[in-house]
Amino acid sequence: MKFAELVECLGKIAGDAMTDYEKHTGEDTLELNGIGALDGAKPGQLTYVENAAKAKGLETTAASAVIIPADESVKLLASDRGLAWITSPAPKVLFAQAVTLFYQPFHPAPGIHPTAVIDPAATIGKDVAIAANSVIQGNAVIEDGAKIHANVTVYPGTVIGAGTVLHSGCVIEERSHLGSHCVIHSGAVIGAEGFGFVPTAKGWVKLEQTGRVVLGDRVDIGCNSAIDRPALGETRVGSNTKVDNLVHIGHGCMIGQNCAIAAQVGLAGGVELGDGVILAGQVGIANRVKLAKGTIASSKSGIHRDSKPGEVLSGYPSVSNKEWLKTSALIRRLPEMNQTLRKIKKHLNL
Repeated sequence: MKFAELVECLGKIAGDAMTDYEKHTGEDTLELNGIGALDGAKPGQLTYVENAAKAKGLETTAASAVIIPADESVKLLASDRGLAWITSPAPKVLFAQAVTLFYQPFHPAPGIHPTAVIDPAATIGKDVAIAANSVIQGNAVIEDGAKIHANVTVYPGTVIGAGTVLHSGCVIEERSHLGSHCVIHSGAVIGAEGFGFVPTAKGWVKLEQTGRVVLGDRVDIGCNSAIDRPALGETRVGSNTKVDNLVHIGHGCMIGQNCAIAAQVGLAGGVELGDGVILAGQVGIANRVKLAKGTIASSKSGIHRDSKPGEVLSGYPSVSNKEWLKTSALIRRLPEMNQTLRKIKKHLNL
């Protein structure tokens, strides 16, 4: 792909990331054959600089073209290196769009593999791919353009939205509803029974989980994550929310749109997350806690209370991030403070 063709294609797909862009003239015929990191790119490849603070990497990169911020010093450095460049108000976002022009992940071609097992009561849309040994059970609906890799199991009454991708080994249990263009990675289980047991004097009595899981559009679920259905009602994940590997979302949780949930997060039953909530790795949230829109929880936070919009939480039990930082600073001084206290007590004969 020539540099001029790259710029033209990005102009069609990149939206705001191409607002008021500039490009280095005289490099339109440069041939590009791939993408690479700033410090690992090869000649003929495209890379990016996220901000001016990282521009020093341009001095040594072997890349032939680069996406850069609209900073005069960065443009000058790229030009001095003889690199083709294009500016963007969001270089990393534009680079993410450029990657799709050079790489597409593997998906099975449309068609049904002869070893796939499809119930006659299932509904299969147009241009659907169903790979080897996958099982589609009764009354399931697979909408147009869905891609189902090998060894996937889709339970009865499930809806798989248009263009959704189910990777090898995932399981979509009964009555789950997945929106369009979702991605469910290997080992994930959507719609399994929630942890519903009623205590009695004689032990635990199972409460059947009659609800369902609903995913909005463009939801990504990482490998070996589990989203459980509730006894009644729904567990819901809003559109464009991204869930990492090894995440547990308990029965009856309500997750807003555009949330990001990192690996090993655990949500107890009935947790509610507003739009745009970000949970870093290994965060744990107690039963029925409500986190307001834009809340951020740092790694390993243990959250037992509701939050305010935009609040940043840290620690166990969680407190505001500012309070946690102050507390952490004091903890480091505890040995010194203990020595001082002992001296005072000795001086006062206490």
